[in-house]
Amino acid sequence: MDKQGVLNICMNKYLATVRVGGQLVKTIVFADSTLHARLLLQYKYGMNSVATSPVQTNEDDDTLLDSTIKPIKPLTPQQARINSLKQNVEKDKLQLQAERDRQRKQRDAERLRKLRMPPSLPT
Repeated sequence: MDKQGVLNICMNKYLATVRVGGQLVKTIVFADSTLHARLLLQYKYGMNSVATSPVQTNEDDDTLLDSTIKPIKPLTPQQARINSLKQNVEKDKLQLQAERDRQRKQRDAERLRKLRMPPSLPT
């Protein structure tokens, strides 16, 4: 019996690499033959998505997948909040600098306009 508690007598285990969203991903499929495994993968992932031909593996050979797939732990709500605040601080610094530059340019333009303006004559 395998890990799911299902008796697997006639199916072989095949390892193949497929393209999913532009990235190469190793996956396992159970099939009667290499051709059957390829057809199953093409049906599931698309005709041109099978990058490598399926290779038959041993029943106990789960290290091929386990070594390549490393899950990323989700952030705790506190960590997510801290990351969000850090990103907001960086954006706020950029916005502050842009606003200071805009105001400085506006002041400079106003000074230049006043210098170029001829003095008005009293009547």
